[in-house]
Amino acid sequence: MTIHKEGKRIIPVAFFFLAVLDFIIYISLKQFLIFYFLMAASLILAGLVVYFFRIPVRNIDRNENQVLSPCDGKVVIIKEVFEKEYFKDNRIQVSIFMSPLNVHQNRAPIGGKISYLKHFPGSFYPAFVDKSSELNERCSTVFKMGNGTEVLSRQIAGTVARRICTYKNPGDKIEQGDEYGFIRFGSRVDLFLPLDAKVVVDLDVKSVGGKTIIATL
Repeated sequence: MTIHKEGKRIIPVAFFFLAVLDFIIYISLKQFLIFYFLMAASLILAGLVVYFFRIPVRNIDRNENQVLSPCDGKVVIIKEVFEKEYFKDNRIQVSIFMSPLNVHQNRAPIGGKISYLKHFPGSFYPAFVDKSSELNERCSTVFKMGNGTEVLSRQIAGTVARRICTYKNPGDKIEQGDEYGFIRFGSRVDLFLPLDAKVVVDLDVKSVGGKTIIATL
């Protein structure tokens, strides 16, 4: 397991502010019992910050006939919808909600090239509600296989998540399961699949990014 590059910028800052806060508490409180309690709480918080940015090592079994999960989390939506941003037709939507305790690295659901990428500013409704897909801050990335099949993966910010990171550009090539982005502190990813894709996961299934098979093509 390693620490994500986003964490290498955030963790030192978080540790600095926690150390300053602990020092202020130390010189302000007369009761050392309370100080030790708050110190323990700050150490737990520091540990959670480090834990959030963890990146486990995973072996990816690539298969061009499968769509892999773009993230860790819980499958909260499986339904047919009209996708109006890019495809402008009906697609199968599979949404995965990520809690702050999940790994927040985002992986390519299929291999190929990036045919479309666009970031939208927006609100910060809870990521598990339907309207967050169109109203929240989000970034849509379309992956296109060599045979022309396209899958849209939409990163969505939530109430806590305030930064969507995407590391690819239109025209870039990417292998299935490779990292393409990261979302800080809890959020959601929506997949939009062709109507002839066969979804093989159920609602409430806990998915693993780059490992869980979401659908077959």
